[in-house]
Amino acid sequence: MFDQKILLTGGSGFLGQNVKKQLIDAGVSPQNIYYPTHAEVDFTDVSQIKKSLQEIDTVIHLAAKVGGIGFNREKPGELYYDNIIMGTQLMEESRKAGIKKFVAIGTVCAYPKFTQVPFKESDLWIGYPEETNAPYGLAKKMLLVQAQAYRQQYGFNAIYLLPVNLYGPGDNFDPSSSHVIPALIKKSIEAKDSGSPTMEVWGTGSASREFLYVEDAAKAIVMATDKYNGSDPVNLGSGMEITIKELVETINEIVGYEGKVVWDSTKPDGQPRRCLDTSKAEKEFSFKASTDFKTGLKNTIEWYKTNESI
Repeated sequence: MFDQKILLTGGSGFLGQNVKKQLIDAGVSPQNIYYPTHAEVDFTDVSQIKKSLQEIDTVIHLAAKVGGIGFNREKPGELYYDNIIMGTQLMEESRKAGIKKFVAIGTVCAYPKFTQVPFKESDLWIGYPEETNAPYGLAKKMLLVQAQAYRQQYGFNAIYLLPVNLYGPGDNFDPSSSHVIPALIKKSIEAKDSGSPTMEVWGTGSASREFLYVEDAAKAIVMATDKYNGSDPVNLGSGMEITIKELVETINEIVGYEGKVVWDSTKPDGQPRRCLDTSKAEKEFSFKASTDFKTGLKNTIEWYKTNESI
């Protein structure tokens, strides 16, 4: 891997910047990593995809249109179309171009709504995803179908990784499209700074989530790119589960917000529970998450405080 030329889609994004750093730390020359921005390459355009694959050996496909529950409810068509068209065309053109390895990044949103915890990779097809996530989750899950079909027919080395919800410094804090941790951090800090006696949060607080620190996720992707060549999907997670209520309490404790949390139960909770079985990643390419959750949250909160005016 270390002397190969790598196309890293989404390389200027939250996860992509961390993957780029981990690739360099693992010995890949910065000159061998091509990470075009969306303005430079539109991965829904086949002609632009073809140009981006020239002289490339390995593709790590991180690029995605993604957001939280609100964004998912507002733009399901865009989320489905952009994600499926990007992935399908990129893998097909990679196959035609003779790419040696294709690393597809899926999503925990691909799992059925009522999957038994912890989610095992073998559970992926036992039901329909949670409704607000389904268009995005299914579009990304088609990458797994395509990867396995291409391996069977063409001997194409495509692997599929399933990261759980990510968080960390550099995350997206835009309230119109952010995920739960940055959204809650922003709300908590703003409530504290304004002296607000209450802080409103969507849902009931009973849903649970698992979170993976972005640096750990990047390490896992680089390890899998280097060592894993199997057809089966692999979960990437921390193995911890926390309710949204506990998460809000932990963030407020770190921020120092002491007001009352008001739950808007007219808004959806999303999937009831999320926690992955992460044993396959450890077995196949020796990955185990190492960042303590509270430490990761503190790092993320400090980053936001320093950069919120940007």
